Amino acid sequence: MPETHFKPPRLIATSVVRGARQGDSHGGIYLVDFAEQEVQQVVDWNTSDIDFQGRGWDRGLRGIAFFAGEIYIAASDELFVYDQSFRIQRSFRSTYLKHCHEIYQLNNHLYLTSTACDSILAFDLERQAFFWALHIALDGDEVGGTAYDPTGINGPGGANGPPPQNLLHLNNVHADRRGLFVSGMRTRGIVHVGNGNVVQKFVDMPMGMHNARPYRDGVLFNDTAADLVRYVGRDGTQKVFPVPKYDPAEIEHSELGDEELARQGFARGLCLIDDRLFAAGSSPSTISLYDLGSGSRIAQVNFSMDIRNAIHGLEVWPFGNPG
Repeated sequence: MPETHFKPPRLIATSVVRGARQGDSHGGIYLVDFAEQEVQQVVDWNTSDIDFQGRGWDRGLRGIAFFAGEIYIAASDELFVYDQSFRIQRSFRSTYLKHCHEIYQLNNHLYLTSTACDSILAFDLERQAFFWALHIALDGDEVGGTAYDPTGINGPGGANGPPPQNLLHLNNVHADRRGLFVSGMRTRGIVHVGNGNVVQKFVDMPMGMHNARPYRDGVLFNDTAADLVRYVGRDGTQKVFPVPKYDPAEIEHSELGDEELARQGFARGLCLIDDRLFAAGSSPSTISLYDLGSGSRIAQVNFSMDIRNAIHGLEVWPFGNPG
């Protein structure tokens, strides 16, 4: 790709700090300028009102979307709306929004993964209200979905519903004119939700993935278990992109160990720049730009060497400088 055609992007990212204790930073929101190799933290998500049980569950900010000049960012169980100066304007909760990961905006709807409830929730951006939810279940090779009212009592965790179980660890939703494409660490592929809430397997894929989505004539995803970003074409051709790794001597809090609370190389966060370039996140908080055409990493920015600090949400920043 000729350099004269390449304009380095500006991205917005969220990060979570796995294993953080009360009083520590829990990540935040960052603007990342690849042209200047600069990172600006615009929100420090450091609050004492956090559930410290579990591994990364209720800490930190997650998926990112935009609508009508505002910024929508999900926490574990709350949807926040920021202005372009990153002042919170309002927020929304649902009984069925628990351990949210990624979100996706299409037209006037916002779709959110509710990981604890094995569900996708839909939020009407014009009416500013949750209005639809779908519980997804796997039974062997069979996949099914049950729609429910996110303001009612019959969904997972509701008074008349089943318990929230987190069987699939749903962590991503993508939407286009064909419907919804949902995936998680234990879905064993991407699930398609079409008209009439018909749910079927779209493609089989490995366990342990994040951010899986249709791309070109195949799928693009973070193969988190393998420390890779992977593209697989419909014809079976593959391109793999190893995430950056650092000298262990440079890593902060490396005494935690790979299997305890955090590890370097954990691949999560993915967004398209154009039909050839994409950005992906990894830990410790690093964002890399990749060129699908050449199969190479062309740039990267790191803004923490704390092994616990991991990228979560990642999108192209559509606005100017914050006010």
